[in-house]
Amino acid sequence: MRNKALRLGTRRSRLAMAQSGQVADAVSQVTGRPVELVEITTYGDVSREHLAQIGGTGVFVAALREALLRGEVDFAVHSLKDLPTAQPDGLVLAAVPEREDPRDVLVARDALKFTDLPRGARIGTGAPRRMAQLNAYARAHGLDIETVAIRGNVDTRIGFVREGGLDAVVLAAAGLNRIGRADEVTDFLSVDTVLPAPGQGALAVECSADDAELIAALAGLDDPLTRAAVTAERSLLAALEAGCSAPVGALADILADGQTVKEMRLRAVVGTTDGSAQVQLSTTGPVPPTHDAAMAFGRELATDMLAQGAAGLMGERAH
Repeated sequence: MRNKALRLGTRRSRLAMAQSGQVADAVSQVTGRPVELVEITTYGDVSREHLAQIGGTGVFVAALREALLRGEVDFAVHSLKDLPTAQPDGLVLAAVPEREDPRDVLVARDALKFTDLPRGARIGTGAPRRMAQLNAYARAHGLDIETVAIRGNVDTRIGFVREGGLDAVVLAAAGLNRIGRADEVTDFLSVDTVLPAPGQGALAVECSADDAELIAALAGLDDPLTRAAVTAERSLLAALEAGCSAPVGALADILADGQTVKEMRLRAVVGTTDGSAQVQLSTTGPVPPTHDAAMAFGRELATDMLAQGAAGLMGERAH
């Protein structure tokens, strides 16, 4: 068994394969065993509907989890922002590796930055969260933009700009970094302008709750500070009763003084997609030392946001 290959379940997209390949290399190093990628097609990959219409939450995840539960693969790699907030019985989140850049970025024609876009600029994104914040920023700063709902992989989305159909698209920095296309970014959007999706930039490595040996091995990939941050972000999302297609942005930063970690700051925003109304709050406190403490950190900020009317800005809430 020692040298038997571990089977890693992954989506087939170029980004998923790149992410999974990086994790496979790391797992091989910590286990001394070869890792083979098992490609699995998910509903989110084959559906042509917009993510908000097909529910967003879990559409890229369910087929991978079913393969895990059936024993067809030993572990799976997900983009953490795609994971539903409820953890299913029988599976465990064995590792959350160190997070990539969580920011959103702009890929625009003529190397334009967001604030240099012409009046009436058409900006493509599949995320209501991005639409809500871009439109709110535009309203506050006198910019005239139109957000356009799009789908497709990175090539498809950037193609809309290259072919002249859109002036710009918004993508995740982490994804472009992982597939070696960061040089196409024309502007990094500050988190003060657009807060990322909860968990954005982080990966989740999931396996059977019964495989104690593999759980112990995968723990070597875990980054405790990233796990604390994304746990707080996802707890906030769950407490808002919002799915990952809802217009919710959240980011937990670790605040450090040199090499000494001091505190964690959690910022979150909920807004209407037209940018006309939003609730944005933040909280700062000691870095949560446990999973339960990180959950409470996010839940408390969500409670404050709900008290300020956040629920009414999310449209139909996901249960």
